Amino acid sequence: MDGRRFLRRMGLVAAACTAAAVLSGCGGGTAQAGSGGTFFGPSQPLGNGTAKTYAVLDGSGNPTEIGLRLSPGALDGLPTTTTPAGTLMLDLPDQASATAFDHVMLNWNPQGHDPVPLFGKPHFDFHFDMVDMATIEGIQPTAPDYAAAADRLPEARYVPQGYAVPPGGTAAQQAVPGMGVHLVDSTDSSLVPGSYDFTQIIINGTWDGRYTFVEPMVTRDWLLTKPTLEQPLKLPEAYQKNGYYPTDYVVRVDDRTGDHVVALTGMTMRQAS
Repeated sequence: MDGRRFLRRMGLVAAACTAAAVLSGCGGGTAQAGSGGTFFGPSQPLGNGTAKTYAVLDGSGNPTEIGLRLSPGALDGLPTTTTPAGTLMLDLPDQASATAFDHVMLNWNPQGHDPVPLFGKPHFDFHFDMVDMATIEGIQPTAPDYAAAADRLPEARYVPQGYAVPPGGTAAQQAVPGMGVHLVDSTDSSLVPGSYDFTQIIINGTWDGRYTFVEPMVTRDWLLTKPTLEQPLKLPEAYQKNGYYPTDYVVRVDDRTGDHVVALTGMTMRQAS
């Protein structure tokens, strides 16, 4: 596959940096010990609607799910070209602090991105990042250790099984500023340019020896069909830090609100080893 598969336009990279500085929000509210419920981050404008993060806690106050909610209007009125309005940096609510995740980067790609034969449809990238926003902002080619940090991959046991840097170049050559190194499922035989029918996919990523993000990529057209999807995630054999990690991935529509939901579920406590 083309080693440039994940290179976004520089405008999108700049948008990510701008969004990190301007659009980031703070988690809303604080959880009471032993309390459950659904808790939301602050809303941010997207298209003709809004996007917001959320976390679900069980009756013991442990996280079971984190995700994003896009209001019905969020799929309309979107930019037709890459603009800062198409990228949001969304803090998770405070109640997600026991999970491995820090925030979500949402990218709207109106022309898709490389490789276009695979991912050329208009779609959203949802980076569930396990490092903070300052670390994400610091992933820039001007950093003196940029190439070394990109090529410093985690031990294989720390990334989901089967995921690897795509063929066609080194990790440093394929690193995306403001994001990191993207990994694809090397066992997915459907990823063939010219025949792949892209609706949704899970990408994973790394930076500087760490497993750093889980990234659902979902087309706008597929979301408009109001799909219901629940599928297991491929998991690492071991974990680099303590925290709650997901076992499943969900896309659904909330019948009550009409919100489009993209979530990581089945949160399970893992110990670093």
